[in-house]
Amino acid sequence: MKKTLRALFLLFFFWLALAFYFTNRIMYMKKKDEDFILKREQEAGRFHPETFETLPKRDVDIPSPFGYSIRAVIVEPHQTNRYVIIAHGVTETKINSVKYMNMFLERGFNAVIYDHRRHGESGGKTTSFGHYEKFDLKAVVDWLKKEKGPDILLGIHGESMGAATMLLYAGLVEDGAGFYIADCPFSDFKQQLAYLIKKDFKFWPGLLLPIGDLFLRMRDKYSIRNVSPISVIENIKHPILFIHSLHDDYILPAMTEELFKQKKGPKMLYIAETGKHAQSFNENRTDYERAVDEFLQTYVKPS
Repeated sequence: MKKTLRALFLLFFFWLALAFYFTNRIMYMKKKDEDFILKREQEAGRFHPETFETLPKRDVDIPSPFGYSIRAVIVEPHQTNRYVIIAHGVTETKINSVKYMNMFLERGFNAVIYDHRRHGESGGKTTSFGHYEKFDLKAVVDWLKKEKGPDILLGIHGESMGAATMLLYAGLVEDGAGFYIADCPFSDFKQQLAYLIKKDFKFWPGLLLPIGDLFLRMRDKYSIRNVSPISVIENIKHPILFIHSLHDDYILPAMTEELFKQKKGPKMLYIAETGKHAQSFNENRTDYERAVDEFLQTYVKPS
């Protein structure tokens, strides 16, 4: 009897420890070193500090509804009311958004790039993969519209977690932006975690996700079930360009295809032939820009 109780106690302690570790991995996911991101983007020719410094721009600290500052840069080389906000992926910073910013600057847009909570120069203690981040994105949109006027033509581009954040935001508000570009989003965080648990840990997710979700609700005050772009995609009326790499094995392209299928109204889909996760632009730039141009020409009024 004592051996049985001891075994049950050890099993219980194991589950608690595993759930604590699991939620730590979510809340405090290891970020890339900022110098590494800067060096990577420079060496790849996607970020030129000298060119960036010459752009007319200014740093902005936007208050988050959660009490910290969101560090953003507004870049305005054009006399226009056309703006795009770019949301980077998890573990990255706004430097990773510069390549997309440049693409839109070349097409006559001004741009806002910013750091998500707990990333780069922004505040915030935890990462929530879109749950809290969507309210920060709303703060950025609201700030821009207050600064430049409510009638700006606004688009939002998001990559990976930034794409999921963008879709969650778009499903939350009725008229946030005029168009959206979602590059390699997950459709449902619970499904994504289940896939990664099986893929990386060779573990049955049904044993870990319920207790992990309980711990997450206690520790960070939200549920995994709250982070589900597929659950709000039908709320989004404005055009969306969905993008994914065919060989992405981190977030499967089937998730984007599912989102595309469920989205009602104007939409387009581009599946890049080469590249792993979040590499569609880096490895298929010409085709990526062609897809963006076709989308803008179809759904966004000319300047």
